[in-house]
Amino acid sequence: MARVLLAAALLAAPVAAYVSPTPGAGPESARPTAQVQLEPLEFEEQSQSQSVFGVVSAGFGVGALLGWLNSRKQQIASVAAASTIAMVPAANAMVEYENIQFLGGSDKVDINNANIQAYRQFPGMFPTIAGLIGTHGPYKAVSDIYSIPGMEEKFKNTVKKYEANLVCLPANPAYFIDRINNGMYR
Repeated sequence: MARVLLAAALLAAPVAAYVSPTPGAGPESARPTAQVQLEPLEFEEQSQSQSVFGVVSAGFGVGALLGWLNSRKQQIASVAAASTIAMVPAANAMVEYENIQFLGGSDKVDINNANIQAYRQFPGMFPTIAGLIGTHGPYKAVSDIYSIPGMEEKFKNTVKKYEANLVCLPANPAYFIDRINNGMYR
C-alpha cells in the first residue's frame, strides 16, 4: 500500500510552467501595450476513477521494472563490469628505466626513487630511517637527508655509515609516487 501511495504522490504531483517576463515589461515601463483578449479554454474533465487507474497502472509498471532488474542482478553487474574494463585506457608504464639498478637491485640505492624496501640491505635503516627518507624529498643531494625534520642524531650516524651506498638521481614521477608503498610485499 505504501508503494502505491508513494507512486501516486510522485506521479500525480502538479508541475507548473515558468514563463520568463520580457525585458522592460514591468509596471515601470512607459511603452504602450496592446490589449489582447483571451478566450477561456475548455478542458474535458477526467473522472476520478480514470486518474486513479493511471496512477495504479504506473505503479504496477514501475514495480514490474524493479522486479525484473532485481531478478537480473548478476547479468547487469556482469555487463557493467565488462563495459568498465573495456573503457579503461592502457597504462603508460615505463618499460626501460636506465637507473633501475638503483631501485634495489644493487648495493646502491636512489634516495629519490627507491622504495623503502630497498633499504632493508642496510642494517638499522629499515623501517624508521627509510620511512623518513621516503616521506620527504625530492632531494637535490644525499646530504639533504640530514636536514629532515625529526631526524635524531643516532639516525644521522646510521645514515653516515651507508652514505657511500646512497645516490641522488632526479625524481622520476613513475617511481617517486611509490616510494612508501609500491604494493609489493614479502
